[in-house]
Amino acid sequence: MAEAKFGKMGAQLKHGYNSATICESNMMMDIGIQVMSAGEKLTFNEQAKEVAYVILTGEVKISWENNTEVMKRTSLFDENPTCLHVPLATEVTIEAVVDSEVLIQKTENDTKFAPKFYYPEDVQADVFGGGVWSGTATRTVRTIFDYENAPYSNMVNGEVINSPGRWSSYIPHFHPQPEVYVYKFDRPQGFGAAFIGEDTFRTETNAYVAIPGGDIHPQVTAPGYAMWYSWMIRHLPDDPWAKTRIVCEEHAWLEEDGAEAKIWDPLKK
Repeated sequence: MAEAKFGKMGAQLKHGYNSATICESNMMMDIGIQVMSAGEKLTFNEQAKEVAYVILTGEVKISWENNTEVMKRTSLFDENPTCLHVPLATEVTIEAVVDSEVLIQKTENDTKFAPKFYYPEDVQADVFGGGVWSGTATRTVRTIFDYENAPYSNMVNGEVINSPGRWSSYIPHFHPQPEVYVYKFDRPQGFGAAFIGEDTFRTETNAYVAIPGGDIHPQVTAPGYAMWYSWMIRHLPDDPWAKTRIVCEEHAWLEEDGAEAKIWDPLKK
């Protein structure tokens, strides 16, 4: 089943599960946001899929295999995420302490591994693009788990924080593994743009893009509006994503030391 490259779950998400992509598509992942009301309690148990639960906003108690932890978040931009990652056939119960949103990512995986709870301090946060291109692509990249720390998984899960007016997923590049982005902005009218292959899409809160393997996917946010997005990759059989980025040949010059695009000489009077 083919996947539309772009979509919107709605400026206001509905109560319950809001779906972005499904496993039967070329994204090979079920991805959506579970909206819960205070006091609501839900139980999940995927018999053939591994699952990652990431708190977006609110506070929930999450329980599995005689363990209970609290996932709480008041700011996507200022706080690292908390995440529970479990293998197939693992019963998970989530109870909302207050109104909450939980991002859920699933994919088929018959490998049995120990569930892992990621605290905010476990999440790797790196600044990319610093000191080049006049700072126009400086952004923070958070990695919850990938092939390095979770080689048993068929998925990657992380987040990007884009400062207003900055670019990310830059230099324009691609990889054979499919990837999905889900967006939030710091203001309800915030917006940006995603460039997927030859297509362009206006991004806004609760929009998503489904990036087929082989498509380039640079992003930008408008001045005045900070952009957060979750980035989720599906490993391919015998070809996991191991931070491989194939830079587009025509943009490779941007990797050179001191590379800058100058349309005038700043010293010329």
